[in-house]
Amino acid sequence: MTKSTSTVYPYRLRLPGPTSIPERIRLATARPILNHRGPEMRTILGEIQDLIKPLFGTQAPVLTFSTSGTGVMEASLANVLAPGEKVLALVHGQFGERYAQIARALGAEVDVVESEWGYVPNTEVIAAKLETAAYRAVIAVHNESATGAVTDLAAIGALLRDRDTLLLVDSVSGLGGMELQQDEWGVDIVVTGSQKALMCPPGLAFASVSEKARKVIERDDRCARFYLDMRKALAVVDKNETAFTCPVSLLLGVHEALKIIHEEGLPQVFARHRRLSNALRAGCVGLGLPAFGDLTVASSTVVVASVPAPLTGGEIVKHMYDNYNTAIAGARNKLSGKVIRIGTMGDISEADVMTDLYYLEQSLSALGHNVPTPGCGIAAAIEALR
Repeated sequence: MTKSTSTVYPYRLRLPGPTSIPERIRLATARPILNHRGPEMRTILGEIQDLIKPLFGTQAPVLTFSTSGTGVMEASLANVLAPGEKVLALVHGQFGERYAQIARALGAEVDVVESEWGYVPNTEVIAAKLETAAYRAVIAVHNESATGAVTDLAAIGALLRDRDTLLLVDSVSGLGGMELQQDEWGVDIVVTGSQKALMCPPGLAFASVSEKARKVIERDDRCARFYLDMRKALAVVDKNETAFTCPVSLLLGVHEALKIIHEEGLPQVFARHRRLSNALRAGCVGLGLPAFGDLTVASSTVVVASVPAPLTGGEIVKHMYDNYNTAIAGARNKLSGKVIRIGTMGDISEADVMTDLYYLEQSLSALGHNVPTPGCGIAAAIEALR
């Protein structure tokens, strides 16, 4: 960033995670450190349980881990798998691939149902695959932030409800920004992180565990585990404690974030995310950046726009940062250069969307892209908001 740019334009974090943190939450994380085993912390952990369960759509315990989203993805697998057991991975993007890689690293035999990126797994294909082997788990990504596609978890859960197979779901970029009904949909473990729709710094992760999953987790013949052992976490969760030293400051932030979410109301939060993502997506299309993938399964928390040649996503990302101090994302996978990604999760408003589109239009014009008419992106977003 140049000195002049940083002076004129305030830094804007518009990634699909981590997201910007509201001042109220930042101040909460700056409070004096509490005794992590003391009564004050137990009170806060108990309130977090009450406030976070509705976001998961569960009555099951929600476990707390001092790790990233990838760490809790590993925990979900290490606690239900024994080496050599079979896993069915539903892959339609980078994070589905990562989930499968973790399972292989733990010694699982992994079969894959792969879908075109931007689209989601076909339920009939999954059902047929389930007939071919005894799978310990099906692993899926709720909201694939690499492509902006949302998986139909209810349909997959229905396939597994009467089977021993568990359904493990990464909702790191979905939970808090879109509906999730773990109990109703038959999902056994849902994992998420603090840095996306929960509007907090990275470093904290949560996992909710169904009774069906708990019976498998409690077995002694699973993968080697210690720090990420869910048995330890389950043993103390009802006491409003964590198995090991908890990140007190991050939990104070999450506590505040959950209060903010419930003050707005979950239906209103989900509607705002959906409304603003639709508006930003429409604005990108108006600027000549087509939406990537299947719009019928489009995400509420990230907008993924295709970049027409000869432009590249990296050029747009760099221009937005260098000239407008705005951090958006490209892709670090096989979509590299082909898309840009902008987060629509957490503390965002109509003003954020309009600012994104204004800077994006200026960047596209500067890079030689033929914008149809001045202001067309903002006009399309305003029309979508109506």
